[in-house]
Amino acid sequence: MLGVMDADGPIDLGERVAEVVRALHAETGVQDTVDRAVSVATEVVQGCDHASVSLMHPERRMETLAATSEVCRRGDELQYELQEGPCLDAAGSYDTVRSADLARETRWPSWSSRAVRELGVHSVLSFRLYTATDDLGALNLYAEPAEAFDDAAEGVGYALAAHVAVAMAGKRNLDYANMALVNRTVIGQAEGMLMERYQMTADQAFRVLARVSQQENVKLRDIAAYVVRNGRVPGVRTD
Repeated sequence: MLGVMDADGPIDLGERVAEVVRALHAETGVQDTVDRAVSVATEVVQGCDHASVSLMHPERRMETLAATSEVCRRGDELQYELQEGPCLDAAGSYDTVRSADLARETRWPSWSSRAVRELGVHSVLSFRLYTATDDLGALNLYAEPAEAFDDAAEGVGYALAAHVAVAMAGKRNLDYANMALVNRTVIGQAEGMLMERYQMTADQAFRVLARVSQQENVKLRDIAAYVVRNGRVPGVRTD
């Protein structure tokens, strides 16, 4: 049975990971989820000194959303700057990328040499975060010694990454749904104000908002918020 030690003795690793999974799904948003994920990664993955989550934006730009230290945050940023490194490979398609000794690594020569020289990092593990419908980014684990991660650590990290991805995707979809609800609400309020003031139908009010949005090159929800806040359509005189 896999286990780790705490002050009171051995802890079953399966139980610890199960606790982590429950905690991840209990968080209320994407940021809370990834903050919790990187924190527990350093606890449950043997050999891990630092952990981060790289978020992949729709245009494939990468951003570090959470990090346990400046070491891994800078390690991620160097990968984005140099356009090479394990998290970029993992997020791109490789699923899991592992390097036992960055001092001898040839896949990312520029990044590896700087990670060793500037950050004191010699081992790295990166896991692609994805679901059947979403590419989310990567979970990145850094260690200062060489040969820090074994097969067991990789297995635990892979399981953790899978649960992080599911939790992230669910929270992101919920965030999007909540945002859409807020947008629909404020647009509906603006339509109601225009209908009452100018005796318009709902369709006419929406077309006014849409036309002003296009003319001003401003998002529809922002035009609607302006109407709700100021009681008038921007650019239209009321006197």
